[in-house]
Amino acid sequence: QVQLVESGGGWVQAGGSLTLACTASGRTFSDYIMGWFRRVPGKEREFVARIMRSAAVTDYADSVKGRFTISRDNAKSTLYLRMNSLKPEDTAVYYCAADRRIRSTYRRADEYDYWGQGTQVTVSS
Repeated sequence: QVQLVESGGGWVQAGGSLTLACTASGRTFSDYIMGWFRRVPGKEREFVARIMRSAAVTDYADSVKGRFTISRDNAKSTLYLRMNSLKPEDTAVYYCAADRRIRSTYRRADEYDYWGQGTQVTVSS
């Protein structure tokens, strides 16, 4: 199995930028499809972005498309999420997730077996 640890969260003003990182340990990082999700209190975990093993294919939620960029460095076993033009509605706990199996969309939380502990992102208006 793989262990995931997020970092890079914090407080930022609207319009600002942050980069989250998710460092993996355990099994070979390049074996995993990786995703970012976020959750606000009282709501379900929401898909943000995902990236395939080779980084050639990415997918984004409409709410972040054009503002966020997911990337990975397999040599460093690290997943990134670059967040630009942040909005107050982006405030959430952000989680990275990993899975090795063939899934239908990789947009649902139940399609990922491994999760990090989360990192808080707060965007003030």
